[in-house]
Amino acid sequence: MADAPEHEPRGMLKVMQRFEHGIIAALLVMMMLTILLATIDLGWTLVQRLVKPPVMLLEVEEISEIFGLVFMILIGLELLETVKTYLAKDQLHVEVVFLVAMIAVARKVILLDAKKLEPTVLYGVAAIIAALAVGFFFVKLAYRKGGGGRGHKPDEPRDDA
Repeated sequence: MADAPEHEPRGMLKVMQRFEHGIIAALLVMMMLTILLATIDLGWTLVQRLVKPPVMLLEVEEISEIFGLVFMILIGLELLETVKTYLAKDQLHVEVVFLVAMIAVARKVILLDAKKLEPTVLYGVAAIIAALAVGFFFVKLAYRKGGGGRGHKPDEPRDDA
């Protein structure tokens, strides 16, 4: 009887871990389907735009729309990589999250019509870009100093130090 309370938390942790992995697997399948459908949509949109007169010519707005779709697919692929890494290693890579955010902001900047926006909005976008760049720099610096992702242990000397 004394062993029962000790085993219950471990059993519950296993159930929670299986549940979490099941949800992540479901997310992976749904994300893969979404990325596939978005890629098909991008191809279909491109074909439609290229065959309408004038044939093989795209307007600036059409190019912006196509680039927006490309960036959405890239964001999806980065998110897929993040979830896959989390499932495989039970850890979330902060630098991948920063990359997803930077791609999303880059997509937004490409699609922005700066002529129609207030200067304060553009300052805000610039601040977001600067904050992401600084954050990414510090994450990479921390990985470099801590040895994360460099293929060596933190206490081993590095050849680039």
